[in-house]
Amino acid sequence: MSRFYVIGHPITHSLSPRIHRAFARQMGIDMTYDTYDITPGRFVEGLSELMREAQPRGANVTVPFKLDAAQYCASNMTERAKEARAVNTLIFEDETVYGDNTDGIGFVRDVEMRYGFPIKGSRVLLLGAGGAARGVLSALRHCACASICVANRTPAKAQALALDFGVRSVLYSDTAQGGYDLIVNCTSSSLNNMAPPVPMQAFAQAQLCYDLFYAPTETPFMRLARESGCARVQDGLGMLVEQAAESFFCWHGVRVETEAVFQELRNA
Repeated sequence: MSRFYVIGHPITHSLSPRIHRAFARQMGIDMTYDTYDITPGRFVEGLSELMREAQPRGANVTVPFKLDAAQYCASNMTERAKEARAVNTLIFEDETVYGDNTDGIGFVRDVEMRYGFPIKGSRVLLLGAGGAARGVLSALRHCACASICVANRTPAKAQALALDFGVRSVLYSDTAQGGYDLIVNCTSSSLNNMAPPVPMQAFAQAQLCYDLFYAPTETPFMRLARESGCARVQDGLGMLVEQAAESFFCWHGVRVETEAVFQELRNA
């Protein structure tokens, strides 16, 4: 039986095991999928222990290890992982570990196909500069956006990210000028039950505000966006399901039907 994991810290809350087990039932694939906690600062050691003890066939990588995973797989990454410089999917073949990034395509599929929002021609504000932001930004670059701006609590990180991807960085205070159609929260602020320090004026023209974090109730970012005048706010549950489906394809070579799994999780 093939073994798969999701690696992160903290990780017990993850819905990934439930999603991948549902995909496996749908496709009649005999596999296990479990969480695996690694202490921050020990990614290489923790991954080595997992490989030695469980001999997994694949793994997903989440906060805070997507950049660590990219460094680990530096010479064995897909083009989209190379572009993002972040890895959320590991494929184990013999003694080699390959890295991929399915975050970007998962985000685009959720926004465009599930919610019908046209990314092409939109003015995008991306909040955050970590591994999640890199995955989303690598996909947005190919969507013919009218403009893309990046803001982060640490301006130097936003500037470095913007330089890597050929987009513009702005200060949080600068976003008060507005002019954004789509605002995406890629920060980990919702994990701490906080919203990023975005002024309410930034949401004046926003048509969709999207938080990569998923939760049973509105996240602080979603609440800020709605109270600031954005009529349409979404969490990242759909993206989680779509990126998982792409990871599943990487491992098994089959396309799953995602809507039933998404609705099951949303209803729960």
